[in-house]
Amino acid sequence: MKTVSLYRPSFVDHALSDLDRYMESFFGESPFPQPKRIFHVLPPVDIYETKDAFTVELELPGYDETDVEVQLDGNTLTIKSKQKEEAQRNVSEKQEAEKDERIYLIRERRKAGFTRSFMLPENTDPEAVAANFKNGVLALEIKKRAQSQKRVIPIENK
Repeated sequence: MKTVSLYRPSFVDHALSDLDRYMESFFGESPFPQPKRIFHVLPPVDIYETKDAFTVELELPGYDETDVEVQLDGNTLTIKSKQKEEAQRNVSEKQEAEKDERIYLIRERRKAGFTRSFMLPENTDPEAVAANFKNGVLALEIKKRAQSQKRVIPIENK
């Protein structure tokens, strides 16, 4: 395996969440109390390769380096938040709203818990991983092993 691959375990959850939103937009909200939804928010990621390393960049607005944990277990790279999803509130939840004095009518921005896992190629060096967090972007640089990098072999004229 020569590339980083993505694992998507919650595909069904996203499809059902989209269906719920569509039904609510057509029929309106139900007058019956609904259980709180669990939103699976996956931060967007860019992965690119150079001759020396792989770079993984995640957009994490609202997070800082203390909110995120990076783990490397064998060839599995896991990035996860250290916190759970903030409580969702709507107009009917007056007790919680009195504490904060805010009643959300629409709330689309969330700071939710997440976990992203990637399978790293065999040519990566697990000892040479560097992490940097700047302007809401977590950048991980995973060096390649020296023997796996391309090199030009000179041809001698005898």
